[in-house]
Amino acid sequence: MKKLGWRVRLGILFIILSLILYVANALIFGDVKHTLFYFAIDMAFIPLEALVVVLFLEWIISETEKRNMLQKMNMVIGSFFSEVGTDLLRGMSDFDPDTDKIRENLIISNSWKEEDFLDATKVIKNFDYTLDIRKDNPESLIYLEELKTFLVQKREFMLRLLANPNLLEHDSFTDLLWAVFHITEELESRDDLMNLPTADYKHLAGDVERAYSLIINEWLEYLEHLKKNYPYLFSLAMRTNPFNPRATISIQDE
Repeated sequence: MKKLGWRVRLGILFIILSLILYVANALIFGDVKHTLFYFAIDMAFIPLEALVVVLFLEWIISETEKRNMLQKMNMVIGSFFSEVGTDLLRGMSDFDPDTDKIRENLIISNSWKEEDFLDATKVIKNFDYTLDIRKDNPESLIYLEELKTFLVQKREFMLRLLANPNLLEHDSFTDLLWAVFHITEELESRDDLMNLPTADYKHLAGDVERAYSLIINEWLEYLEHLKKNYPYLFSLAMRTNPFNPRATISIQDE
């Protein structure tokens, strides 16, 4: 009996107690036939009761696990934007000559509702990202060098994020991390970013475009989550919005 778990021992105890009560009922009232009848009725309902209880408990546990996983996942995503993502958005937008065309759709305010986030998401998903990285645009090559330095510095941090098991259910964010890792490897593999063939600059521009579009989409989803659940973090995100040229960390007077 000692080798049995406490749940098994408790179950056996309850079964014995139930049998004792049924026997006592039959002895006290002397009606064995009705006692056996109600015993059979109770036994017939056990599978149905078990089904209802199991399904209900499973649903509660599943919903609780989903909420906990979503919260942990958004904490991971939040750490990405605090440490890497926001600066990455700001740096990548320097390559984009058409940023002004979507800027007004990305200047988020407290008045935004779910419909506003949906509209902004549609705009950025249909936007044609064409980043200007070429030899006869010296500024873009300086940005490329700065991007390389920044990503190499953040490599270890992003590796830790990628190893986080909470991201297994978030394919879009995992795709984003892989896209950023790919840019890091591409840039680190080139010693001189100032003198590459034209085709190579086009290749790098395509890699940056892929990551840029993924980050903007993930950033919008994350800000919508903050607005619904963490207004104080949403306030900070608005004041550090990389697409708002008037954004300032300081709280301004009304």
